[in-house]
Amino acid sequence: MTIDAVPEVRQPDAPPAYGNPFQAGTMAVVTLGNPREKFWGAILTLSAEGLSLCGIELASFDDLVSMVNEHEPFSPGVVFFPMHRVERMELDLADGNIPSLGQRFAAKTGLNPAAVLVRSIEAHLHPPEERK
Repeated sequence: MTIDAVPEVRQPDAPPAYGNPFQAGTMAVVTLGNPREKFWGAILTLSAEGLSLCGIELASFDDLVSMVNEHEPFSPGVVFFPMHRVERMELDLADGNIPSLGQRFAAKTGLNPAAVLVRSIEAHLHPPEERK
């Protein structure tokens, strides 16, 4: 007896399937435990071992915006958090009329936050004399 392949049947009212939204370059807010901390930044990598992020402690958000507006140098943290410390990770999205942190950053600086953060770490990793 052979069993023929059965095509996948999607229910007409089923929501569409989405891939992993937590991709490199996506802005996220991460809540960590032990000690409790919150970070905001661009995801560099996400794996079973942990999360690499280029960003800042959430409490420093307004300071970062001021530094960017005043063209002062800044160094966001490039950090790795082992997965056992990650309590929650959420996309940095607007909530109704409340803008996301990325939208607030863009509105106050005129710049894309992910591009600013990633560009700043590339400048530290590859000094001007090495970039060509």
